[in-house]
Amino acid sequence: MTMALLLYPFTLGPLPYAYDALEPHIDARTMEIHYTKHHQGYVDNLNAALKEYPALHKKSLVELLTSLPQLPEAVRTAVRNQGGGHYNHTFFWPLMKKGGGGKPCMPLLGDIEETFGSFEKFQEQFNAAAKKVFGSGWAWLCLDDTDTLVIISTSNQDTPISQGLKPILALDVWEHAYYLKYQNKRPDYIAAFWNVINWDKVAEHYRVAKSL
Repeated sequence: MTMALLLYPFTLGPLPYAYDALEPHIDARTMEIHYTKHHQGYVDNLNAALKEYPALHKKSLVELLTSLPQLPEAVRTAVRNQGGGHYNHTFFWPLMKKGGGGKPCMPLLGDIEETFGSFEKFQEQFNAAAKKVFGSGWAWLCLDDTDTLVIISTSNQDTPISQGLKPILALDVWEHAYYLKYQNKRPDYIAAFWNVINWDKVAEHYRVAKSL
């Protein structure tokens, strides 16, 4: 994640692939709208919310999201929602690539198998977390403060870093992420996600999180 994108004034970084790169699993039109309209909207709204708060301009987005209770009440909700949307999507895009899927390499694969029993059981639990999100939200694989892998779900644009967790994998299950292609069939979209996961990027997040 490029830190320059996470400093005021916040900007939308380049998508790391063409809109159609994840076809047929995620369609080009959905990618274009998701990136240029929804993600751009979070960036614009966050900048607007913080415009009159110059003291907050010196804080990174990570600092803002990990200190929500200390923020002025007038901007707290905007940082949580719009800032969370910017952080989550900036984290999400590189987690996918053309020709992705399969399984991660060691040592991440070994940690997954040890924690969840097998890679397949991990997939089942991650899928369940994504399916059970009521309305809009995300499913995550994170490391907790004991460096144990945990699967969680969050509502709306809430992010694990606000809970003291270190995310390494995420899936956006807002309807705008899949409705043009999958309509109400969220399980089909979740299943398709496994075909585009960029396990190299996930492993990078894992290595960094383990070093913190």
